[in-house]
Amino acid sequence: MGDVVLQVAGISKRFGGLQALSDVGVTIHRGQVYGLIGPNGAGKTTFFNVITGLYAPDSGSFELAGKPYKPSAVHEVARAGIARTFQNIRLFPDMTALENVMVGRHIRTSSGLFGAMFRTRHFRDEEAAIARRAQELLEYVGIGRYADYRARTLSYGDQRRLEIARAMATDPQLIALDEPAAGMNATEKTQLRELIDRIRNDDRTILLIEHDVKLVMGLCDRVTVLDYGKQIAEGTPAEVQKNEKVIEAYLGTGAH
Repeated sequence: MGDVVLQVAGISKRFGGLQALSDVGVTIHRGQVYGLIGPNGAGKTTFFNVITGLYAPDSGSFELAGKPYKPSAVHEVARAGIARTFQNIRLFPDMTALENVMVGRHIRTSSGLFGAMFRTRHFRDEEAAIARRAQELLEYVGIGRYADYRARTLSYGDQRRLEIARAMATDPQLIALDEPAAGMNATEKTQLRELIDRIRNDDRTILLIEHDVKLVMGLCDRVTVLDYGKQIAEGTPAEVQKNEKVIEAYLGTGAH
């Protein structure tokens, strides 16, 4: 098992009278696909939003690649090394696919405003390198031929791939995917699974929130199950599927 990439512990979050998360934690190792499942309202999205800086936690400790980080703002978390996608696709619809990925890459650039304003040699060289890397990532996720297409003209499945390419452009330690299979047909889900497998095989690390239990159980190395904001199980897919609490809370509802 690889080094620990993400270790969070004791995460709690309350919204008014609702305790959305109670003492939740995960440990994710390098090269793992780690799944987070649970019924609607279980706290999955809240957990995701806390570790990626959208919501401030009421309590909890956060370490990324052995270093503490503070999930106080999305851009700071991105700089620390977590890239995420969203359940509702958030691309720049009128930019090309290539430009969308280049935007993701800019978090790792050094030219600054001066270079951009005066188009210094360093700025031009860096932009060319960013464009090359963006094209490589589009090829990697399987949509290189659409580099010059506006994002909104791509199919739904290809827009999801574009989001993943943009997330990868930040060179993250952890890629956090929020319901990537939502709205996909069977063929697109198969392609998504192949892409996630490829990313893992390249020693990258993924945290996956997903409603599709079958996809999670067939893809993930380890799974945490939330119910009413509490962690009711954690383990391999085989262990989790046998857990009585999980069967009662989730798998017993016919979502196999």
